[in-house]
Amino acid sequence: MTSGRAASGQYWEEKASKFLVAQGLKLVARGYRCRLGELDIICSDGPALVICEVRARSSTAFVSASESVDRHKRRRIVGATRHFLMRHCEYANRPLRFDVIAVDAIDAPKPRLQWIKNAFQLG
Repeated sequence: MTSGRAASGQYWEEKASKFLVAQGLKLVARGYRCRLGELDIICSDGPALVICEVRARSSTAFVSASESVDRHKRRRIVGATRHFLMRHCEYANRPLRFDVIAVDAIDAPKPRLQWIKNAFQLG
């Protein structure tokens, strides 16, 4: 059974995937999981492999969706990315970019979606 929070996350990941494809990116994978973490969306943008974290927050959230991608979360994303690249060697030599799709006010009639390219670096 899926909780309300998990269902909401899947909903916004689906919306973000469609948004990225509409922007010309090609979907490689969604919901890649390993013991180190999870990668929400993996796309290619020309030669670059794009790891995209999707964060959604209500209008009453303590921090914004983009602010919620803290150091700990970035470290888990990087670890999961390294795992993905070890298992999928065909992507290992491509330039790598970490993006964030931040959706704020998901409880409002018109949520605010922000695409942050190069939100953080591998280091």
